[in-house]
Amino acid sequence: MENVVVLIVGAGPAGLATAACLSQFSIPYVIVERESCSASLWRNRAYDRLKLHLAKEFRKSYSGMNVLVVGSGNSGMEIAYDLATHGANTSIVIRSLIHIMTKELIRLGMTLARRLPLNLVDNLLVMAANFIFGDLSRYGIRRPKVGPMIHKSETGQSAVIDVGTVGLIKKGIIKVQGSISKSMGDIVEFQCGKKISFDAIVFANGYKSTTNIWLNNGESMLNGNRLPIKEYPNHWKGENGLYCAGLGRRGLAGIAADAKNIANDIISVIGAMSG
Repeated sequence: MENVVVLIVGAGPAGLATAACLSQFSIPYVIVERESCSASLWRNRAYDRLKLHLAKEFRKSYSGMNVLVVGSGNSGMEIAYDLATHGANTSIVIRSLIHIMTKELIRLGMTLARRLPLNLVDNLLVMAANFIFGDLSRYGIRRPKVGPMIHKSETGQSAVIDVGTVGLIKKGIIKVQGSISKSMGDIVEFQCGKKISFDAIVFANGYKSTTNIWLNNGESMLNGNRLPIKEYPNHWKGENGLYCAGLGRRGLAGIAADAKNIANDIISVIGAMSG
């Protein structure tokens, strides 16, 4: 057992969760991290108001500037809110179909999902969201055909937790724009033909794993988009001792499940080797 060493690449939530699960079995491990601390995104690029979703804080040095936010997930919507409340003339590109929820509705949905079918829970959540926010399609915000819980389980895309952004959109303080066709210097042209000049553009439309860049023979586990080849919930195990945690796009709950599965599998491999 003392000769077994597990190499964990990345000291973010997934890496730390896996390390914790390995520690429960007294399995030695080493974590490598390119930043100077663990969970660097949380420590170095987080809002004061961070509530388990988000990235960098804006002060807004941006007051009076025309700023475009590209991306309408939790990060994009909160960044747009902070820009607007700090005096920026804010626009946001919303292309994806998204569910807008409150924190309380998400908590209610997670509680009900333990006892009720997801489609029933989704119906209740959508009705409540309609009551709270009204019809948002008139403001350029369109909802997926399936409810937020099923949409999350099928695509990994979480509902947007509103922190006040919707209210500013309704008041016209934050302007919703359609898809971008091209940009030329500080001029952005949208598919509708409208052209607007912006002082700054913030891209909040996600990121991709860089694993395939440095990992040799990783194609047994990850596809060209750097996501697991195997479908959830069997995505976490590759070949030749390779595992991935947190790439199933299931949030913190998915990370926890991946970490436990990986640790249990490693301990079973060790048991088979020693037996």
